[in-house]
Amino acid sequence: MVLVAVFGVALLVAVLLSGLAARTVLSTSFLFLAGGALIGDGILGLVHIGPGSEIVSVTADLALFAVLFTDGMHVSLPALRGAWRNPARALGLGMPLAFAFMALITHYLVGLDWTTSFLVGAVLAPTDPVFASAIVGRREVPARLRQLLNVESGVNDGLALPVVLLLIAAAGPAFGADAESSPSKIGLELVLGLALGIVLPLLVNALVRFRLLGAEPKLQPLLPLATGITLYAACHLTHANPYLAAFSAGAVLASVSPESQRAFEPLGEALAELAKFAALLVFGALLTPHLFGDLSPGGYVAVVLAVVLIRPASLLISLIGTRFDRREKLAAAWFGPKGFASVVYGLLVLQSGIPQAEQAYTLIAVCIAFSIVAHSSTDVPVARMFHVNGLVGIPDGDEAVAKDVENTADVADEPRGTNRART
Repeated sequence: MVLVAVFGVALLVAVLLSGLAARTVLSTSFLFLAGGALIGDGILGLVHIGPGSEIVSVTADLALFAVLFTDGMHVSLPALRGAWRNPARALGLGMPLAFAFMALITHYLVGLDWTTSFLVGAVLAPTDPVFASAIVGRREVPARLRQLLNVESGVNDGLALPVVLLLIAAAGPAFGADAESSPSKIGLELVLGLALGIVLPLLVNALVRFRLLGAEPKLQPLLPLATGITLYAACHLTHANPYLAAFSAGAVLASVSPESQRAFEPLGEALAELAKFAALLVFGALLTPHLFGDLSPGGYVAVVLAVVLIRPASLLISLIGTRFDRREKLAAAWFGPKGFASVVYGLLVLQSGIPQAEQAYTLIAVCIAFSIVAHSSTDVPVARMFHVNGLVGIPDGDEAVAKDVENTADVADEPRGTNRART
């Protein structure tokens, strides 16, 4: 009950300070992270949460499902067809480069084996501009830059997940065809999750179109919610992967039923925010002084390089030859916060039982904490560099794309954070 009370107080403070957070370096995400650390065993000891605590796995599981479901709804396939090149560069080249570079420095600076080093790279590859929504949600920032960051963050969580799961299986002591977490079993779970994520929304959409059926307007936001709850239960009953199912279901639902996506968006965003805050509070409780003391000097060097060099260099390489100007490239390169997905994937690593799980988690946790502090305290100053309208400075060839982003901003590809407080 202490944890519930702390969450309620932190949520109240976050709401009251949200207006100030939108204008300053204050971050509500950092508030929940710091609150968790304060009440954990490392400082006040009001709650006792360990890596094996059930609340850790349950909170992480529910939160990631909710976040990926709403992330999937932001993937507007029609809009992407007209503006896919820049996000494709970031996802197809920038993300793999960051993944590989992180694995290299993890192996040589921290001393983890190659498989675990690549696992750390996969966990830290996803980005989440929700932690820097002052960039994604400000109109003075060029539309194509907002669209790049929004699409990149919405898709890379789902792309990293299969790699994380396969590398956890490969790093396990019982890796093989008959192992409980073998690649074949994980592959089957991923395929089944993808199938459920596609079939269930299509089935619900078909039912809605029956003449005698249909949702009353005030209940329409509950239709996607009911779909998500049913999907979550179905995945756990069939051992399908719930995360890939959530992301694919959100994308399918937004494509086949835009009206449901629009109706659900305010409720879905609020639920996803609550889930994120709860998971950040629990994650913060695991950030004890002992954890920071366990990281080697080489680990701290790797953390700094991950934030200030690896992400920026990887994205800058991927944007070579694009029409972004120098200022836009630098802003996009810097705003690659280690996102919420990395928090949950890090917890999956910790609970996996692989030989170097604790060392890997320590590096991941410190890197995420450092990234949240660094990015949430620099987003507003960088956003203020763009004192021009979103379309100024966009070459003629990209103007239609920018207008498409603006015109569809309140449908499926609205930058996350436009209508909510900076987190």
